[in-house]
Amino acid sequence: MKFSVWPNPGRPTDETLELAKLADSLGWFGFWFADHYMPNTGSEDIEPGDVHEVWSVLPAVAAVTENIRVGPLVSPTSVHHPAVLANRAATLDHISHGRFVLGLGAGWQINEHKAYGIELEAPKTRVDRFEEAIQITRSLLDEDRTTFEGTHYSIIDAPSDPSPVQDTLPIVVGTAGPRMCRITARYAQEWNTWGAPALAAEKRQIFLTACDKVGVDPATKHMSTQALFVLTEDQDAIDKALNGPMGDRTVAGSDEFIIDAIGQYAADGFDELIVPDFTLGATAEARREAYERFTADIIPNC
Repeated sequence: MKFSVWPNPGRPTDETLELAKLADSLGWFGFWFADHYMPNTGSEDIEPGDVHEVWSVLPAVAAVTENIRVGPLVSPTSVHHPAVLANRAATLDHISHGRFVLGLGAGWQINEHKAYGIELEAPKTRVDRFEEAIQITRSLLDEDRTTFEGTHYSIIDAPSDPSPVQDTLPIVVGTAGPRMCRITARYAQEWNTWGAPALAAEKRQIFLTACDKVGVDPATKHMSTQALFVLTEDQDAIDKALNGPMGDRTVAGSDEFIIDAIGQYAADGFDELIVPDFTLGATAEARREAYERFTADIIPNC
């Protein structure tokens, strides 16, 4: 099992870069950053709050680290043209010397699409667009020239230079929908989902079924998941976390409980566990101490 960090995009940029350097020095596997423009409200409502822009943050992260993988989790094709995504990814692969992973999704956050006048299409149309976009992106990363004629995109003998450093720059798709999972199995190298062990295992089964339907060996796919971690032995705090709106995406308890939960992820076949900082403390110092605690006391015992 590999372990990666994921800071809240509202953190001060200095803290974000310090976390990246810390994770790199401690031997963590990856650094992920969300691709959004405002806090999510689940509706068209807008709430104030800093949200730093992923494609500005990631080059800085790549520049101050040496070993850790870096990537967006995930960039919506409802917002970004595949040619832009491919060129950004290839350039960041050069900046990072071959450590970049391109995270893609179809798009979902209602308020940012509404506020900025970006159409959030009906689910089927959105997935249709995504299926074309991932094929184009994959081709632009792999081939000297790309031609593609679809419903949403028309690409004519398009170059994509420079090529990535990696022979195959990985694409990871964050999804749990059956059709999106089939698209992921066909065109991506990695799959990601959310959930505490039980929920993550259910979603993994959806992905395994998708792989079977398209004739892909799931053992060839890197599978990652993330959950909110609450490091506490206070039963009231545990109950509050598990009974909240993110309860089925939360792992709360003692170090021993967290270790057992991570063991379940590994037993279920996940390759990477992503640890967001969202519930790791109210201050930068507390969040840093939590990641150091993971490194010293939890990960070695998994």
